[in-house]
Amino acid sequence: MILYAAYLCFMKKIIFLLIAVIIVAGINPSKAQKTKWQEMETFHTVMAQTFHPAEEGKLEPIKTQSKEMMEKAVAWKSSTAPEGYNQKAVRKPLKELVKGAKELNSLVNENAPDAVIKEKISSLHDVFHKIMEKCEKDDHM
Repeated sequence: MILYAAYLCFMKKIIFLLIAVIIVAGINPSKAQKTKWQEMETFHTVMAQTFHPAEEGKLEPIKTQSKEMMEKAVAWKSSTAPEGYNQKAVRKPLKELVKGAKELNSLVNENAPDAVIKEKISSLHDVFHKIMEKCEKDDHM
């Protein structure tokens, strides 16, 4: 009986320590993982496929995918944010993203100089990251 009481006391201490570690580590089991915003993920894929090569001076990917990027930006702006996102917080930068993607597509179609296209995709990448930051902040959930 004494061993059983000691075992129960030991287990209570272990459980208390685990709860303390969870609280101190900032792990909140009641906060569910945010659902992915599919249109955001799809746009991000195209952005990654085109921006990173452009950083290295390789503009062929953006020249062949500018229309797709524009379409993905429009689809993202038109979509409904899943639970956990504040769509109002990203509404304005999404409009800016669509406008920039349309301008970039026009530049590509007009055979604008590479330096102009590179500058435009860089600024569009900055807008994308502005939106991502708003999506990641806890106060926008």
